[in-house]
Amino acid sequence: MWTLTLNSHQKEELIDITSEIYSLIKSSGIKEGVCFVYVPHTTAGLTINENADPSVRIDILKAFQHLIPAHLNFSHLEGNSPAHIKATLVGSSLAVFIEKGQLQLGTWQGIFFCEFDGPRRRQVWVKAWPQT
Repeated sequence: MWTLTLNSHQKEELIDITSEIYSLIKSSGIKEGVCFVYVPHTTAGLTINENADPSVRIDILKAFQHLIPAHLNFSHLEGNSPAHIKATLVGSSLAVFIEKGQLQLGTWQGIFFCEFDGPRRRQVWVKAWPQT
């Protein structure tokens, strides 16, 4: 298992980690298989979405803020219930096929770490298995 350590710089942001994941797969030598990516945090998540136009990230965060406003009367005493809910909606893991040593992402797709309670120092765990 590999651990990526990253620092978020804003309360909420989507951080493109595609190149870091590609580098790990390349160094592994795995040509055919699957790559699992996981975040061990309850206020962060992972998603695959467009990485060509940065405004998509902004729009995703705006939509989340609209759907889960911070001013609701949440019970959780830490005050970060919106972050927990957003993390639940995007999920904490994903899997991507590896073919010919490359992640099988669509033309415009990238892998994003979703920060909902930053800024913080975070981890992303990555593991890949070869096809048997």
